[in-house]
Amino acid sequence: MSGPYLPQGYGEPRLLQPLRATLADLAAGPDVRTPGEPLTIAVALSGGADSAMLAVHAAMVRQQMPGLQLHCFHIHHGLQAIADHWQTHVHRLAAGLGVACHSLRVDVASDSGKGVEAAAREARYAGLKHLAGRTGVRHVLLAHHRNDQAETVIMRLLRGAGPTGLAAMAPVSERGGLVYVRPWLEVDRDTILRAAGEYAQRTGWAPVEDPTNIDDVYTRGAVRRRLAPVLDERWPAWREILARHARQARELAVLMDEITAENFSRLDPTEGGLEFSLQAWRALGEQRQVMVLRYWLKLHGLRAPTAARMRELCRQLRSLHALGYDRNMRMHHEQHWIVCERGRIRLLRSCDSSESL
Repeated sequence: MSGPYLPQGYGEPRLLQPLRATLADLAAGPDVRTPGEPLTIAVALSGGADSAMLAVHAAMVRQQMPGLQLHCFHIHHGLQAIADHWQTHVHRLAAGLGVACHSLRVDVASDSGKGVEAAAREARYAGLKHLAGRTGVRHVLLAHHRNDQAETVIMRLLRGAGPTGLAAMAPVSERGGLVYVRPWLEVDRDTILRAAGEYAQRTGWAPVEDPTNIDDVYTRGAVRRRLAPVLDERWPAWREILARHARQARELAVLMDEITAENFSRLDPTEGGLEFSLQAWRALGEQRQVMVLRYWLKLHGLRAPTAARMRELCRQLRSLHALGYDRNMRMHHEQHWIVCERGRIRLLRSCDSSESL
């Protein structure tokens, strides 16, 4: 090893093993790289223990994979005064690891109606996409672990996400043209914290503490501060159990996606899938109709409507003339119109429709 923040003899095997396997799979898997082009990935580095340990251990793995180019991406949300210090702190760590670090300050919309947590998350993903475009990165490593996964299952359950929604975070997911990889979803956070403590003793670099992580004003903070201690006392293995539920729900979600994709392909969709046959859709059973609509919206990067809105959409589509002569049928959803014209269910951007409001 070399550099002030890569000490000899350091490294947690339980962190290195899944990370090494993940990066090896990425290097060997299908990719749009030209022959001889290195695999270029980034670590989303906030400065907390989880992401810092991911950056450190990724730098270790890089030494064994000469075809790997590693970057660190830091998103400055501007929500706390101390965030300026965090930016300097993570750049110091990356420099000591011999890894290029790129920072971007983003604006978190306070009037989106989605809450600060959701707005910050959207700004973060937009920022990561921007940095990836500047650096040629196609894969971003995220430091989510088993504790995060268990908390996400609880939050999804309380929001009424449904059986497939309980799959929570996937090990590999695509968003906005980027592939996000979570190699530590099966790792308990205690392992990461012990590694971070040893790292601080060896190097003097300690991770930052974000007070919002346990602020019960925020949903995840409330789960950690109020609910987790009760569960720890009564059901010590609850995180492992919920993580197992997430794996099982993910298997179900994959199966349902395969079935729904096959159903959708039979609806005479246009190339790109922006429209399909109303008559073919109405020939499906009611549950498959709902699943196809969810799949169709997800295909175009849109969330499914609420249960009440989905029922209303299905009611309108089922009551239309089979050839769709009722041109008054239209529903607004996330800057889009869902319309039916000449027997075809179509998706239009609001600005694409001369009748949009």
